[in-house]
Amino acid sequence: MEKIVCAFTGHRPKSFPWKYDETASDCVLLKEVLTAQIGALADRGVTDFLSGMAQGTDLWCSEIVLDLQKKNSALKLHCILPCKGQESKWTASAQERYHSILDQANEVVYVGQEYSKDCMLKRNRYLVDHSSFLLAVYNGTRRSGTGATVRYALKQGREVIVIDPASKTTLLMGD
Repeated sequence: MEKIVCAFTGHRPKSFPWKYDETASDCVLLKEVLTAQIGALADRGVTDFLSGMAQGTDLWCSEIVLDLQKKNSALKLHCILPCKGQESKWTASAQERYHSILDQANEVVYVGQEYSKDCMLKRNRYLVDHSSFLLAVYNGTRRSGTGATVRYALKQGREVIVIDPASKTTLLMGD
């Protein structure tokens, strides 16, 4: 059976109105929409999920996959890291969360060993190049890593599912 793969992309907490407050009702709602969408993808036969492990969307999606794995052992989480030490400047609690996810992941891939100015771009392209779908939490900002990743995925002919973080609506693009 061929693996069907979905990659995640989305904004970091500073781009959301609630910033780092994950108890904010809008953040809780967004995570519920993400959970429903990831569950629906799993129901469609997606077994493998790729996370770039940035703060915000990537980590939330990773935790959702790990939670769904408890009920469906066919699901696999692959953490695709831009370089070693991506999390080194994060808060202690964010680093703890990051390492907890890595410890539970089915695979950890380093796109590069050391930080470089294009390591995030290389990581984002790897995510798209190794997936059939892209699930994006995207507010439409063109000048962002998420925007560039969505455009790259569409150019590569990927189906892109966009969740607007403000309205929580879902839009299917491409394919």
